[in-house]
Amino acid sequence: MDRAAVRRLFDAKGRPANDPLIVHVPSFDHVSPLVVALPDGTERLASRFWPGPLTLVLQRAPSVPHEVTAGLETVAVRVPAHPVAHALLSAASLPIAAPSANLFSRPSPTLATHVLEDLDGRIDMLLDGGPTLVGVESTVLDLTVDPPVVLRPGAISVEMLRTVVPTVQHRVTTAVANDHESMPSPGLLTKHYAPRAPLTIYRGESAAVGRALTKGVRSAIECGQRVGVLVNTEDVPLLSSLSSDIEGVHDQSLVLVALASGRDAEATAARLYAALRELDGAHVDVILARDIANDHGLWRAVRDRIHRAAARVIVAGDETG
Repeated sequence: MDRAAVRRLFDAKGRPANDPLIVHVPSFDHVSPLVVALPDGTERLASRFWPGPLTLVLQRAPSVPHEVTAGLETVAVRVPAHPVAHALLSAASLPIAAPSANLFSRPSPTLATHVLEDLDGRIDMLLDGGPTLVGVESTVLDLTVDPPVVLRPGAISVEMLRTVVPTVQHRVTTAVANDHESMPSPGLLTKHYAPRAPLTIYRGESAAVGRALTKGVRSAIECGQRVGVLVNTEDVPLLSSLSSDIEGVHDQSLVLVALASGRDAEATAARLYAALRELDGAHVDVILARDIANDHGLWRAVRDRIHRAAARVIVAGDETG
């Protein structure tokens, strides 16, 4: 509720004022003072998914500063599950507007060391609650429209939400029309969560993607670039011998960072941002990765994040992005 304090959040992160914040409270009972009304289904959703990684967009009460909501008449609220976050909210006895603790557009932090990489000298204190529980940001569900719409996918999938509110829909477009307009939710910028090196995603049938990815790695190394590859554990044998196959190439020209099995959405989500930061730390010139083919459940959220982090997408067998 402190406008000056909220503005300091934007300054510390280098975050544009058109990207709204999520307001965190310790329980559902603390939501009412922040909103005009609770639409049908709000209490049922809260009972099922709070505390947890679900953010609900509701009509803003006049007391909520526009600095928090990017000037919109809606406010995003959440009850987090982590015991340290809950203890902080209970001790503060105030709603807390809080973005992810990173420089704007960088991969979100999943460890305290990631926070210091971006914000050391920009913040006064770091409260370390250990590794994040999910790895990607919360699902954002807009309850101010009918039917309700998922603005940002997360661990609480559309399929899970429909068990409570059957009419929930996906957002038709994944990006806002203009990155300078006020966003209805955090995480909707066309480019976001990005590593420093340009990330190229290879899309298509699995075998064709494998060939195209291998060709892309070989070509980049032969051009003298230090190449990072974000791989599933299943891809490691395919790519690990590439450096030795290319005459005169130093072993350090290829940096493989494994996510997890391509069949394990939870482990992949937990590793994604840390893996991107590892590749940044390896000072690679380019990063190559397979697309996430699965678009259901938690995979939808992982796919959303990696696509926003990417500089371009190549369809296997096509050289244009």
